[in-house]
Amino acid sequence: MTGPWPPADGAGDGGVWRQIFNFENYGDLLALVHNSLLAGALLGLVGGLAGVFVIMRDLPFAVHGISELSFAGASAALLLGVNIVAGSIVGSLLAAAAIGVLGVRARDRNSIIGILMPFGLGLGVLFLSLYKGRAANKFGILTGQIIAVDTPQMAWLLGTSVVVLAALVFLWRPLTFASVDPEVAEARGLPVRTLSLAFMLVLGLAVALCVQIVGALLVLALLVTPAAAAARVTASPVLLPVLSVAFALVAMEGGILLALGSTIPISPYVTTISFFIYLGCRLACGRRAAPGDPARARLDRVGAAGPH
Repeated sequence: MTGPWPPADGAGDGGVWRQIFNFENYGDLLALVHNSLLAGALLGLVGGLAGVFVIMRDLPFAVHGISELSFAGASAALLLGVNIVAGSIVGSLLAAAAIGVLGVRARDRNSIIGILMPFGLGLGVLFLSLYKGRAANKFGILTGQIIAVDTPQMAWLLGTSVVVLAALVFLWRPLTFASVDPEVAEARGLPVRTLSLAFMLVLGLAVALCVQIVGALLVLALLVTPAAAAARVTASPVLLPVLSVAFALVAMEGGILLALGSTIPISPYVTTISFFIYLGCRLACGRRAAPGDPARARLDRVGAAGPH
């Protein structure tokens, strides 16, 4: 090899690939992540269901904004030595409430998110800079962890997941109506603004859950990509959430299992699997329906439309 940079250690014997894919003693390692596999299943279910409304209501940017405040809350909890999940939830709920109350219109909402994102990221960086503990703890908040889900954290994740799922079940029908056609829903007496705020709070809880495993920077791969992929291939109100959950589960569990045999954080695996699922769905949809096909138009409305 020529050039100013020396080869990395082990590069000649597949060292880079061994860092990415290494399944030595895999069975022994697998026994260490049963909590993480259960957490991944919970997050796949929550992320897949919540993601349906994120796509329908055009809220991917809001997910990213909430994740930055969730990161700040988790970082503050790490610095103070309190429960990181609780800190993440507090940060997410504050961001979700601010976006829900102040960002009624799409333009206002995007402005609020654009203000909250750098503020949350700056606070998070400040708190992590002040934290003098293990560097792995700092890195994990941003990019995710797979073997750090202990029993107390699992209890928090399980309890919060139950709350999110119960809220989604309760809100599903009116929220679907308000998301697809808010004017008609309001004319029929549905409290559209209250439903919007309620969903933002539920979304805040979902983001806080996802941050614990995939990290604050890459929650979009769980709360947006699976639902966006499902919306490319179906407009069915039943099949859409089923496919979204299935795609999220494949990304989460597959990411955990692949990351277990490597020295790489979980998030690149989850995001890569999610991306290829979306790419496959988009290609399949493109072959099945031409751009002017009414079926394709219905997919586009369900996958991309929402109150603006």
